[in-house]
Amino acid sequence: MADRKTDAKTDPMTDPKKAFDRRERWQPAPRPEWVARINAEGELFDKRSIVPLDENSLLAAARENTGLSDFGDDGWIEHFRVLIRAIEEEARLNLMGRILTRIDFVSYLETRLRIQDAYRRHPEIEDEVIHEPVMILGHGRTGTTILHEVLSTDPRFRIVKRWEAMFPCPPPEEKTYLSDPRIAVADARIKVFDRVTPEWTAMHAFGGELPVECAEYLYACFLSNVFVFSFQIPSYAEHLAKQDVGYTIRWHQRFLKLLQWKFKRKHWLLKNPLWIDEIPRVLETYPDAKIVLTHRDPITVGDSFVNVMGTIFWWRTDDPWGGGMLDALVMADGRAATQQNLMRWMEDGTLRPGFVSNVLYADFMRDPVDTTRRMYADLRLPWDESIGRRVRDYLDAKPKGSHGKFEYAKADAVQIAHERRQFQAYQDYFGVPNEV
Repeated sequence: MADRKTDAKTDPMTDPKKAFDRRERWQPAPRPEWVARINAEGELFDKRSIVPLDENSLLAAARENTGLSDFGDDGWIEHFRVLIRAIEEEARLNLMGRILTRIDFVSYLETRLRIQDAYRRHPEIEDEVIHEPVMILGHGRTGTTILHEVLSTDPRFRIVKRWEAMFPCPPPEEKTYLSDPRIAVADARIKVFDRVTPEWTAMHAFGGELPVECAEYLYACFLSNVFVFSFQIPSYAEHLAKQDVGYTIRWHQRFLKLLQWKFKRKHWLLKNPLWIDEIPRVLETYPDAKIVLTHRDPITVGDSFVNVMGTIFWWRTDDPWGGGMLDALVMADGRAATQQNLMRWMEDGTLRPGFVSNVLYADFMRDPVDTTRRMYADLRLPWDESIGRRVRDYLDAKPKGSHGKFEYAKADAVQIAHERRQFQAYQDYFGVPNEV
C-alpha cells in the first residue's frame, strides 16, 4: 500500500491549519486466506493475458453472450475507451480485482446491448413520463441508505432493486416482480463482494431485493463518477470533469422509462449521493423532482467515508489510495464547497418549497417516524399512519451493524477544530449538530 505519512511540515502540531488526511491511518482488514492466495498466485503470472480487459475482448464477450451487436448511440464509446485504458494503466489491479472487473464490464456491455434492443423493438417506451420523482441526494454516509430503505416500504413509491439494476431486460412486470428468477441470480452474484471483504457486511447491505442507488444503473453509459468511487483512475477523472453530465442524466432517464414501462407507481424513489453537486443539471431533465437532502456532522461523515471507500478500493487493488482519488471529498475543503452550493441553491430558489426537504441524521435516529412525517409535509406528499407503522416495522426487523469509528489522538483536536470552522456556516444554516 502506498505510504501516505505526513512529514514535519504538515504535522498538526507545527501546522494547525492543515486538515488531517484520514487515509493516513486507515488500515484494511486482513484478506480472507483464499483471496490472499489467489492474489499471491496472480503475481507469478501474466495477469493481463489471463484476465484481459481490452476493448475487443470485452465487446466480443458481450456480443457473444447476448447474440446482439447494436450498442446504440456512439456517445459512450470514447468514455468507455478512456475508462478501460485508465483502469489498465493506473488502477493497479490484483488478480481478484481483474476477475471482478472483467465480470462487471462484460455485464455492463450486455446491459447496454439489451436496453438498445428493447427500445428498438418497442419504441413506445420512449413515451413514458416520469412524474415528480423523489430523489435522495445527500452526501454519502449521512443516512441516505437507511432513509431510502425505510421510504421504500411506502407502496406508492417505485424503487429500483438490485436485481433489476443488474438485469433490466426484459423489463420487470408487476405480477412477477416479487418472484422473478433474476432476484436469486443477482443476490448470489453481488454477495461475492461480502466474501472478498467480509467487513463490508457491517458497512453496507448487499442483496438482490434491496433498493439501490442510481449509480448502480449508470455503469452502462460509461460516463459517471461511480467509476471514480471504484478505481484509482486519475486520467478518467480528468476526462469526466470535461464532459457534459447531461449525457449521464439522460441515460438515467432512459433506464427508468424502461423499468416503469410494465410496472409503474405514482412516484419513483431514487437515491444518488453522487449527484449532490449536479442538482441544477438534474433539474433540467427532471424539473419536478422532489429532492431530499440528508445532513450529518461532517467530521463523522469524513471518518465513515474513508472507511467505506478504502474497503471498496481494497476489493480490487493492494494500493487503495495510490491514485489520489477522492481528495476533494476526503479533505474538508472539497466537502465545504459542496455545502456552500447547497446553501446558495436554497437561497436562490433552485431548491424551492414543496420540492425540497432537509433531513437531519440526528433527528432520524432519534425519531424516525416524526422525521419521515415532516419530510412528507415538506414535499407535499400525502401521509397516513400506515407509513409510520411500516417505518417502525422495518427498523425493528433490520439487523444493527457498525460502520467503524476512528480513534482520535490529542493532536487531532487541533485539526478537528480547523475542519469544524470550515463547516460551521453549513452546520448553522441547516442546524446540523456535532457528533464528536
